[in-house]
Amino acid sequence: MAEQEDKKHGATDECCGGEGEGHVRHSHHSETVKSNLTSRLNRIEGQIRGIKGMIEKDTYCDDVLNQIAAVQSALNSVGKLLLEGHMKSCVIERIQAGEMDVVDELLVTVNKLMK
Repeated sequence: MAEQEDKKHGATDECCGGEGEGHVRHSHHSETVKSNLTSRLNRIEGQIRGIKGMIEKDTYCDDVLNQIAAVQSALNSVGKLLLEGHMKSCVIERIQAGEMDVVDELLVTVNKLMK
């Protein structure tokens, strides 16, 4: 039941397609998930422009640093959402298909996100 509820909200949408060596994988997020991620990224883009403006206006460094921290937090939030969907769909599907290398791929990605 919880999985059906997640699917309704787009949390477990299939995010990787294709088979075979050298195949380019693509995400297949629902329009709802894409819209949510796009809205978040648009806000982050605006925050970045705001930080640029603060620097151009010689805003007090601590205020700029606080805005940078807010942007980093927002990007981490987007990353967590994408990672959750990826693990609940792509990773599980590839493991079920016998593609155990997906675990190493995921570990590399998680390490990058945690830097």
